Amino acid sequence: MASGSYENKPLAHLVLNTLSPLHQLRVMGRFVRRSLKKPGSAPGTVVHTGERRVEEVRIDAIRFDAGGVHEGLWDPDAPPEGFVPDGAGVLWVNVEGLHDVAILEKIGVRMGFHPLITEDIAHVGQRPKVEEYDDHLFVVLHMLRIQEEPFQITDEQVSFVIGKGCLFSFQESPGDVFEVVRERIRSARGQLRARGSDYLAYALMDAVVDNYFQIIERLGERAEKLEAEVVDEPSPDTMYRVHQLKRELLVLWRSVWPLREMLGNFLRVESDLLTDTTKLYLRDVYDHSVRLMDTAEVLRDITTGMRDLYLSDMSRRQNEVMKVLTVMASIFIPLTFVVGIYGMNFEYMPELDVRWAYPAVLAGMFAVGLGMLWYFRRRGWL
Repeated sequence: MASGSYENKPLAHLVLNTLSPLHQLRVMGRFVRRSLKKPGSAPGTVVHTGERRVEEVRIDAIRFDAGGVHEGLWDPDAPPEGFVPDGAGVLWVNVEGLHDVAILEKIGVRMGFHPLITEDIAHVGQRPKVEEYDDHLFVVLHMLRIQEEPFQITDEQVSFVIGKGCLFSFQESPGDVFEVVRERIRSARGQLRARGSDYLAYALMDAVVDNYFQIIERLGERAEKLEAEVVDEPSPDTMYRVHQLKRELLVLWRSVWPLREMLGNFLRVESDLLTDTTKLYLRDVYDHSVRLMDTAEVLRDITTGMRDLYLSDMSRRQNEVMKVLTVMASIFIPLTFVVGIYGMNFEYMPELDVRWAYPAVLAGMFAVGLGMLWYFRRRGWL
């Protein structure tokens, strides 16, 4: 639901969308992936568990070294000449689309991936992790992007397989945050062209983590506007937007929280595929992940505080209304008592025969009402 459409939604609809169990189940659907793998299947069975986000799988390749760059499409059945790992330069192959498990298996067989690597590539929705195999390092990350209509964070699993002189990246859909890395390779900026596949993996992971900061900045701006709205002019749909922000922060937290653990494990990897020089740069990415986690936790606390503040403000307003109604009822209780007495059908009520009895009773009732108002104001109840 777009933020611009809130005003057209009745309060009951907003409350149901925010608090109903069915809505909570729809939220959980973004975190729980349905597995199509049969119980008891052999390890290494490749089953795609995510959505089909592309029509056809696209495989791009970049081969680079200190002398130059070559780009083209890559075919797992017959890799083009010059696009195979041969110990000279670095080959980066990027696969867009994970629904065709036959292609994934072909790539795994040709490049000598462990069957568990191919299985994990297709099984999306995993925690960020790093695994060490004989000839490869396997890394899982989550690439996040913000969608405006409706406002939400889209989550995509990205897998890296690091080998000697090669790196294979697998993503679910087209578009990524790696274009800046491609431009650095093409223009020979920095150390990418002179380094190995482990440094390329660092550069790609750094791009993913840096993109998290942009997402947190957007969420922080949204939280700041919501906080001002909650304090100044909370509306019936404010609670919905606060809940929506809290939900998107949960998506971010799910990716950031295990990221620090994964990078810490990566720094402890003892493999010839990971040089000490690259580990120095990975420590910087680790520091970024710690900052991300701290900032995400602060935003979660702020959002929780906004929710509590909103509920407290609604309770205060309700108490103010109840106080006014109670004062009004208290004023009319004695007046109703007097009216009730003179509404009884007794024959002998001497004051009824007095000419000034009616205005005297009205004046007495008016005086009682004013006296009670004065008393309530003196006590600070009004």
